[in-house]
Amino acid sequence: MGLLSLIAHHGYIVVSGIVFAEAIGMPVPAALALVAGGAAAASGALRAPTLWLLVVAVMLLGDSLLYVLGRYMGWTLLGLLCRVSSNPETCILRSAESFYKRGKITLVIAKFIPGVNTMAPPLAGSMKMRPDQFLRLDFAGASLYATAYGALGFLFRDFLVSITHGFQTAGRAVETVFLVALAAYVVYRIWLYRKNVVYRVVPRVQVEELARILASDEKQQILLADVRSHGYYDADAERIRGSIRLEPNNLSEELKTLPKEKNIYLYCT
Repeated sequence: MGLLSLIAHHGYIVVSGIVFAEAIGMPVPAALALVAGGAAAASGALRAPTLWLLVVAVMLLGDSLLYVLGRYMGWTLLGLLCRVSSNPETCILRSAESFYKRGKITLVIAKFIPGVNTMAPPLAGSMKMRPDQFLRLDFAGASLYATAYGALGFLFRDFLVSITHGFQTAGRAVETVFLVALAAYVVYRIWLYRKNVVYRVVPRVQVEELARILASDEKQQILLADVRSHGYYDADAERIRGSIRLEPNNLSEELKTLPKEKNIYLYCT
């Protein structure tokens, strides 16, 4: 609860800094900072319109940075952002699936969805969404996010203050519970990382080697599958001759139809 005290003294800088950090992919509690900022505005320590404009501006700045990087780096950036995840491939596909199912409206609601909030801007960039369209939708999403959590803190200021006093009274007991919870979370993340580490090692084949196989008698022993995401694939997309199409967001069902006696090669973007 030291966050409330910190915001009371350095409000605009602290809230905007935390919001910008989350916007560029850092694991910081922007929603909590906005709630605390709203409470500070209710107490008169901050001016609500100024705070709202500032946090929306820094969100747009952070999202625009990822949008531009995504436009030129594609899924390389998505993989980099997902590297802190226990399973980078799942992280990317989960975010992409949300984007493709909901369409462009994902940018409006993305900030309320953990994991997708950071991935939506670079996904929009990688799929070449027009800059003006991106800015309009992202502005709507940033405005909704700032308004929702800021209003929550503004309306429930007295409740937050009472919670703060309760934490201060509990003192050492609260610190102990927090440290135990933090340690348990760290242990869980380490276990999850070790459990999924096998998925980080993806065997690869060079293009030249595959071309040699396709030109030889070994061709009958392999199956070549296109697993490009929706953002890079449509019904008219060109495929490598002889390859089949597998839907990456429905792999559990697709895998049941594949022959077990052949070597299977996958290609994406």
